[in-house]
Amino acid sequence: MSVARIKKNDTVIAIAGESAGKTGKVLRVLPKKGKAVVQGLNMVKKAIRRSQTAPEGGFVDREAPIDLSNLMPYDPDAKKGVRIRRVREGDKVVRKSKATGKSLD
Repeated sequence: MSVARIKKNDTVIAIAGESAGKTGKVLRVLPKKGKAVVQGLNMVKKAIRRSQTAPEGGFVDREAPIDLSNLMPYDPDAKKGVRIRRVREGDKVVRKSKATGKSLD
């Protein structure tokens, strides 16, 4: 895969799938699988066994990985998903929104 455009702690918007149009914070990025886990997106029910920590067991809602191709970085100024460009500022390469020119890093 090429250079990642989505990183941990970014705010992203889902552009496809059941969660389309929803935004959330990236909790984990799984680069080998090309997926990311986003807070509040792609929720699934998971069955858990009875244990000392969960004496009744049951079902819990948790986030499942969503494909990176279904996510876009979210720009709060533009209030939409934006494409990014990489700009060299001194020694660093900074990700900037193409819509507003604001830095995402």
